Amino acid sequence: MLLPATLGNSWWDIRIPFSEEVKYWALGMSVFLFLIAICILIWQTHRYCTQLTASKHTVNSTLLDSQSAKNETFQSSPIPNYQLYFHHDEVGSLSSCLYSSSDLANSTDSLEDVDEEHVQGTLRFSLFYDQLQSRLVVTVLEARDLAARTFSQHVDPFINVRVLWVAVEDEEQQLTCVLQEWQTRPVKDSCNPTFGDQFSCTVTEEEMPRVTVRLEVRDFDKYSRHGILGDVRASLNGLKISSPLEMMAGLQRPKKDIVGEVLLSLKCMPTSHRLEVGVLKIRTVFRSSKVERALYARTKIVCNQCRIRHQKTSERTHRDVTVFNEVLIFTLPESQIRECVLTLSVYELCPEKRSKCLIGQLSFGKSQSVEDEHWRMMMRALRQPVAKWHFLYL
Repeated sequence: MLLPATLGNSWWDIRIPFSEEVKYWALGMSVFLFLIAICILIWQTHRYCTQLTASKHTVNSTLLDSQSAKNETFQSSPIPNYQLYFHHDEVGSLSSCLYSSSDLANSTDSLEDVDEEHVQGTLRFSLFYDQLQSRLVVTVLEARDLAARTFSQHVDPFINVRVLWVAVEDEEQQLTCVLQEWQTRPVKDSCNPTFGDQFSCTVTEEEMPRVTVRLEVRDFDKYSRHGILGDVRASLNGLKISSPLEMMAGLQRPKKDIVGEVLLSLKCMPTSHRLEVGVLKIRTVFRSSKVERALYARTKIVCNQCRIRHQKTSERTHRDVTVFNEVLIFTLPESQIRECVLTLSVYELCPEKRSKCLIGQLSFGKSQSVEDEHWRMMMRALRQPVAKWHFLYL
């Protein structure tokens, strides 16, 4: 490519406006900095190679020394003699935790609010049945020697009273209905509280043999769930309470009652990271009343003891078998789907007061030991809905 002569001459005529000394000084500094950079690069390369070789020798020698030390220790150390020991006082509490398969079916693994501390203490109360008015009167008197919770070193007890009615006597799994529920006032910081609260409800004489009064001692907590210290059950079958009968009983480890069943379907979609929970039917003991009541189910997903998602169904009229046929969809990462725990709670709504009452709940997942068969079936049949009946507990 040929350039015009005038343009070529203008390029060659360009001059830097510095003296010769400045030019040579700048050139010398550039060469000096370049040599320093080359030296630093060579030094860093040499240092890296030296450290890599030294670390290899150190690791190899350490492994050999540790292996030889382990061999010497294994050869010289005697075989330890292990003994299994049970404290005499702990046998009772251990035996209450070792259920058979049938006992596990009657209990539940969702006893998250039950303390694992030693259950101790007694409860004094009285029962009276007024035949003329068909009324059951329950009076909570006092509790003695309650156990203080270890983390707080004190207890604020109150009593939760439930009047339970068994629907059918000859069933293997008896469904229970809560006729009435009350709570006493909490007594602050006392292991020997005195209550004196009295409650009453209408119970027919024909229902009396199937009625059980359950008194649950709880520790009041303003900011969290109330702790459970133990409970006492008094069956009215054959009990003569035509006059006030005072009773004292020791606290026992609480056990949930079966209050219904729920038909659930589970489907896992690993590609789209979805867990579909289908609430199909809920079967509970239904007692006819003048006021029509409604049911709804609330489902929550818990992972690492933290609630991640929750949804609830629409409200349906309460029947013996309430049909929902609703699917709740949860979008979760695959790791959470495989490790999470699903908890379903059933509530009853009273149209007059617009207040909700817990009917029962269940909890299952990978970490559960009773209701986890449904979870395993879902994980084996991916992308396919798997339905199964579950007990509701209260």
